[in-house]
Amino acid sequence: MQAPRTLPTPSAPPTLRRGRLSDRVRLVRNVLPPLIVLVVGLVEFLISRLPSAVSEQWAHLLFYGLVGPAVTFYSVEWIAEGTRARERAERELRDLYQQLSVSHARLQAVQELMRDLGGAPDMGAVLEVAARGAVRVTGATHATLSVPGGLSGSARGDTLLSGPSAALHPLTVRLPGGGDLVLHFDTPPSPDTRELAQALASEVTTGIEAARQRTLDLMTLYSVDQSIRAERNMRRLLSRVTRTMAERVGADARAAYLSDQDGVLRLEYAQDHLGEAPGGMPAPPFAAEVAASTLPLITDGVAAGEVFPEVSSVLGLSMRDEEGLVGVLVFGHRDTGAFDDARLPLLALMAGQATLAVRNARAYLYSEELAIGDERARIAREIHDGVAQSLAFAALKLDVVARQLHTDPVRAEAEVKDASALLREQIREVRRSIFALRPIDLERYGLLETARRYVMDFGEQNGVRAALDVSGEIHLSPGDEAVIFRILQESLNNIAKHARAREVNVTLHGGARVTLRVQDDGVGFDPEQISGRVSSAGGLGLMQMRERIDARGGQYRVLSAPGHGTVIEAEMPQA
Repeated sequence: MQAPRTLPTPSAPPTLRRGRLSDRVRLVRNVLPPLIVLVVGLVEFLISRLPSAVSEQWAHLLFYGLVGPAVTFYSVEWIAEGTRARERAERELRDLYQQLSVSHARLQAVQELMRDLGGAPDMGAVLEVAARGAVRVTGATHATLSVPGGLSGSARGDTLLSGPSAALHPLTVRLPGGGDLVLHFDTPPSPDTRELAQALASEVTTGIEAARQRTLDLMTLYSVDQSIRAERNMRRLLSRVTRTMAERVGADARAAYLSDQDGVLRLEYAQDHLGEAPGGMPAPPFAAEVAASTLPLITDGVAAGEVFPEVSSVLGLSMRDEEGLVGVLVFGHRDTGAFDDARLPLLALMAGQATLAVRNARAYLYSEELAIGDERARIAREIHDGVAQSLAFAALKLDVVARQLHTDPVRAEAEVKDASALLREQIREVRRSIFALRPIDLERYGLLETARRYVMDFGEQNGVRAALDVSGEIHLSPGDEAVIFRILQESLNNIAKHARAREVNVTLHGGARVTLRVQDDGVGFDPEQISGRVSSAGGLGLMQMRERIDARGGQYRVLSAPGHGTVIEAEMPQA
């Protein structure tokens, strides 16, 4: 809770700093009478020495008629000035007491609000209590409190208006944890009221966060905790999450669309009365609307039929976290208006749990790939900085030795040349490994130009005839281009390592689907025996490549047999 504003301490009036009123009265009472006697005696003595009676008369008149009253007047005025200063100080003290009383009352109201927030059973009750407390503390006519996820609460004070009107003065305060507190006043809010609203927002945020944490803990204990465990199979994970939520609302169909690295929503899992549907398809328009909104959406009629066949009502929930959109969950029902009475706040919280589950699953799925990528980069650096330079130095040294030998120079020279040739061959092999491991700037050149350069360099590095044939129009998202290129890269790397091929033909064809075909005339292999093996260069392996294509709604095939070469085909839908 923010500390209440420190009220200014009134400074003492200048007259009070010179002396208190009681001191002045005591001084006049004790000093003035003897002083008057002394002054009168001195004046009478001086008047008695005047030369004539007329002079004495005028001197008495001047002293007793003018000086005496003047002295009395200024003495009384001096005392009166102290009295007025005391009255001013008392007024300032009364004003300060009133301000402290108001501050104490507000502080007590804030404490009562925090106590009520702590006793609220769920997030909806927390928002309602917070809105009522804001009205009570600030004196607003209306208060509305909203937080991310579509939850809100409102309250009104002593007013006949059922809702805020244009004549009121709104004050909007951002909550530190996200959301807004909107207050409406009859008169423009003062700076003190604005500061109080800021302090109140901090207290409300604390109560909201406490309630949210309690709710998340309960949800974790209520079967959804099984869905937040990292798992390799994303479809199985989404099946459990959506099944639990569908049971809550009585839905007949369910689907999950996840946002890929390009921000495109793609179907990851779906099930209706016909069974499970294949993934990889683009999201329907309603799912895009849900993704653009932070609130749950419900649609009926034609729009619902575009999501699920034979469905009359569809509910959509966005999955978001601090990093942005993760995906969209949609649920369908045969009856129109089936989701009108659904507990949307609870479902929104469950969608948040599903967001965490998807993030964990993706982290698990990508961890192996990241580790392989780091290992590839490390090996490339080691080969380039160590082995290649050492072999080159050895070759140069053997060349020098060959020219310096005198004993059986013909044979020695021949042996040294053979060693030099062997070393140079090793250098070429190391360079081929570096070529297979080096990063490719796909974003800079695009898929076609990068593939052309890679195929050409591959042929030169490995001493094989390599050709690329491109036909049709190819329009893929950056993420899909990366998948196609990684499959091309891995296929060529496997050819260099194992095929002993003399010719490689690569084709890229664009149509309704983009098709990549890599064919070699090498020794071939049995796909059933090594389909799950990862290549020695740190590649993905056949199984991982198949999983990448399947996740994008495509197909992957390997045709090979010992002694008959290999054909690799990958198809992916156009963007």
